[in-house]
Amino acid sequence: MLSLDLTGAQVLGQGGLDRRALSIAEGMIVDAPQKRAVDLGGYMILPGIVDVHGDGFERHLAPRRGAMKTLSEGLVAAEAELAANGITTAVLAQFVSWEGGLRGPEFAKQVFEAMRATAPGLVTDLRGQLRFETHMLDLHEQIPGLLADWGLSYIVFNDHLPHARLAEGRVPKRMVAQALKAGRNPDAHLKLMQELHGQSADVPAALDALCATLAAQGVQMGSHDDTTADGRAAWRARGVMVAEFPETLAAAEAATAAGDLVVLGSPNVVRGGSHNGNVSAVDLIMMGVGAALASDYHYPSPRRAAFMLADSGVLPLADAWRLVSAGPAAVLGLADRGDLLPDMRADLVVLDAKTRRVAMTMAGGRVSYMSGDIALRFTA
Repeated sequence: MLSLDLTGAQVLGQGGLDRRALSIAEGMIVDAPQKRAVDLGGYMILPGIVDVHGDGFERHLAPRRGAMKTLSEGLVAAEAELAANGITTAVLAQFVSWEGGLRGPEFAKQVFEAMRATAPGLVTDLRGQLRFETHMLDLHEQIPGLLADWGLSYIVFNDHLPHARLAEGRVPKRMVAQALKAGRNPDAHLKLMQELHGQSADVPAALDALCATLAAQGVQMGSHDDTTADGRAAWRARGVMVAEFPETLAAAEAATAAGDLVVLGSPNVVRGGSHNGNVSAVDLIMMGVGAALASDYHYPSPRRAAFMLADSGVLPLADAWRLVSAGPAAVLGLADRGDLLPDMRADLVVLDAKTRRVAMTMAGGRVSYMSGDIALRFTA
């Protein structure tokens, strides 16, 4: 861990950018000046990005079906991408889904075991999140034990079954391609979907029991893609207090009004709207909805989204950046990061002031990424 003063840069605080020195020692931000100083004139220093939900790591673990046999190497590559985008804490969201293949229970076991073995040797703080498909009733009793075995304390509930088409007796869109990707016969895949859809009436009571058990274990719980206020209220009654990527204004407003933690997608901000017609994240933020922005599927997006919100006048930069730093840290209950204040972890990202490209990322006082001119300044 480095002990030094970073001088000459614009440092982002709660009031905005301010040219001042930032002192680091023993992995923490400190008040006392250090013996060595590095001039970072021409750069900005901002709190490290806390990514509360992302699945962009999937392409590193399995770039092609069956091509990646050593998942630890994929996690190392994923960390490199995270660090290159200023992310210092990353929640890796892995499915356990009826979809099978890379989203099946067997692959999830491999991923989480690889994380437990590999993450302690990396600089970026990597954490796992289980994304669980609600209709897999045969696994409900196993989930609490699996979370404990895999070292997880965060679960998010999904329901990706195409219920409308199944109820109408129609074949779901892209069903054949999905089945082949999972290595299943399309007829068997369709039959599985129909069977899961057919037990929908049993799901609410099963979720009540599962969530009660998980709450007693202290597991953090979230819902995914809420569409209605009533649906969000049902999750809240189970102790599921995080609402990831609400699809409608009604669901998002209801969650915020009740004090739930709403996580929005930063690609939605960067694109100027949802890619599939859901409510605009920018519109929600302008209404005061949203505790955090997550990478979702694209790791460069949190940084870009924060600056787009600031440049367009939606929020001051300090407030926009909190959506990718202190906000998501609070969602995860991590009070030691998200701001550049004394006695907090030295988690920070250094950006070129002109291009806003990442020049250096530091997590816990250790460098996870460094590139270009800034490397010469540190080695001079």
